[in-house]
Amino acid sequence: EPQEALLSRVVCLPDHVSNKLEGKNPPVFFPQNYFPRLGAAVIQVLQKISSSLRGGSDCSISFVSHILGKVCVHGRQKEILSVLVPQLTELTKSDCIWQRMCWRLVECVPDRWMEAVVLGFVQRAPGAEVLSRLLGNLVVKNKKAQFVVTQKVLLLQYSHTTAVLQNLLGYLALDSLRRALLVRVLQELLETWSRSSAVKHSPPEQQQYISKAILICLSHLKEPEIESCRQELLTSMMEGVKCHLDSNLPQIRRLGMVVAESISSKIHTDGPVLKFQVKVVMESDQTCLILSLYQSIKKSQESVSYLCVSWFLLHLTRRRSSRKTTYTPQTNSCLCFFYSDDDLAPYDMSEDQELKTKAPVYIRDCIEVLTGSEDVDKWEATVKALESLIRKHPAATREVSVELAKILLHLEEKTCVEGFVELRQRAQVAVLTTDPIPVAKYLTSQFYSLNYSLRQRMDILDVLVLAAQQLSCPKSHGKTKHSGAPNPCVQLLPGSDSSKDWRRIVDERVKSKTRRFATGQSQVEPASSPNEFSSVAGHFFFPLIQHFDRPLTTFDLLGEDHLVLGRLVHTLAILMYLAVNTVAAPVMGKALLEFVWALRFHTDSYVRQGLLSCICSLLLGVPTECLLEDMTEELLETQSWLGDVVEKDPDGDCRRLALQSLLLMENLKKKL
Repeated sequence: EPQEALLSRVVCLPDHVSNKLEGKNPPVFFPQNYFPRLGAAVIQVLQKISSSLRGGSDCSISFVSHILGKVCVHGRQKEILSVLVPQLTELTKSDCIWQRMCWRLVECVPDRWMEAVVLGFVQRAPGAEVLSRLLGNLVVKNKKAQFVVTQKVLLLQYSHTTAVLQNLLGYLALDSLRRALLVRVLQELLETWSRSSAVKHSPPEQQQYISKAILICLSHLKEPEIESCRQELLTSMMEGVKCHLDSNLPQIRRLGMVVAESISSKIHTDGPVLKFQVKVVMESDQTCLILSLYQSIKKSQESVSYLCVSWFLLHLTRRRSSRKTTYTPQTNSCLCFFYSDDDLAPYDMSEDQELKTKAPVYIRDCIEVLTGSEDVDKWEATVKALESLIRKHPAATREVSVELAKILLHLEEKTCVEGFVELRQRAQVAVLTTDPIPVAKYLTSQFYSLNYSLRQRMDILDVLVLAAQQLSCPKSHGKTKHSGAPNPCVQLLPGSDSSKDWRRIVDERVKSKTRRFATGQSQVEPASSPNEFSSVAGHFFFPLIQHFDRPLTTFDLLGEDHLVLGRLVHTLAILMYLAVNTVAAPVMGKALLEFVWALRFHTDSYVRQGLLSCICSLLLGVPTECLLEDMTEELLETQSWLGDVVEKDPDGDCRRLALQSLLLMENLKKKL
């Protein structure tokens, strides 16, 4: 007990002094100043212990270990270890006594404080070699330290940096006694990475963290270790890549591709490997960092390939030989074959002219070409000209709108037309905006029909959204006049009743005769026009929402086809937002709230993001009076659910959307 009291006094001295002096304590007792001094005192004590050991005396280091552990568990690792780690790094470089003292210093820390000490050393060590000198085989001797290093830091936490992961896993790889733990850690990481429930329920940040740890582990594995667990690696890779490719989130799919490529390149060094076309869409994407880790793993394997490519480029530049060499990255080899300069003589195409096929000028001719023509050039010209023809001839389009929509929905690419998917989609949108009601009825009915692929169903949703957006946007009719131009004088016609409009007439006369001086052109108000989506919003919305819970033979929204369900939910949110200030908005909002309530506990994060977007669109699109009068109880229940999402949902985007919805609800309360 006296030792515990002394330990508490030493560690908590800044707090005691501050309490006694009532906040007027000297700067030396500030925590940021006191604990570095305590670290320097620890180094002085260790130096005296080192001298005693060299003199043949026996010394105990446990009290110093207790001080270190208690300081770290109080959250002052940064202050004390910023002094201890650099000093111990220098002292343990070439002195075995200092190394043993450092190992003993950490080993004597009680288990209840071990986690804070180990994490502090791992975070502040400048490299894996230094960490190995400071900790020794602590993870082999101490079960608590082993749990922290192999389980808690890697599987239960995900806030540590890549440098911490490299320190930790590099430390396990630097000693033969610890390498068994490295292989075990890799197996547990791969088990978590390949588990479908973990992919569905864990946040993307944790999955990125685990992916980085797997790649770092793979970079440290040696060939005998790979051979011993090759089959387990292959099984985990196949299960994991399937789970990741099934995810609706693009970043999760990219992570699965990168890790699967890395595992495949490690276990199939001689044969074919998995190869995906991984696209990084943002500079800040974590996939960039993971790809760089992957490249560092492959660096040793590609050194021979780099020499082959360099030799090949040099060979082509000099052209001193009669042999041509081609590098094939799939086999890491160079293929050589003879060639002659005469074989590469260019063909004279200076007078060659491109044959232009005339596109049809009528809608019915386009239908004939798209359905039965064997002329590929004419078919290509028709696809490119179809959108402009539809918008140019709306009356003719309405006569065959449903038939044309059916043809475009099933249209497949006959030739390699640049931008074919976009051309087809724009033509579908043009048909739908030209004749909204019958075409919308057809497309929404086909969404729940048999014998359609998931891609076609998602194309239907995309077309509905784009068409609704075009219909809801105001259209410009003619040219807008500049506000600076003089308005014509208003003259009364004989016999008109001028007594009712006298104020307007006077104001216009004054305005026409008033000279205004300004530094620039005044802002022109956009011309107003009716919302064309208002009268057709129900035809877009309600058919999509009514059959979502009826599984078909090849289509089950509540089962395996959750990707399409996520797209459907996001589509409904957009349609609800575009229907703002329309007559159908209150009815749409009530139906949408019931739809969200039925799916609020869905396991897929992409679907939950769409549901929360629906709540935001509902609060923005439905008039406040209708919300407060017709949906009061539902909104109170929704508010409670949103609070749970903010606190408990593992997905960061879901939490942000739920918080945004709660803020919108608070604005509603202010209007009461």
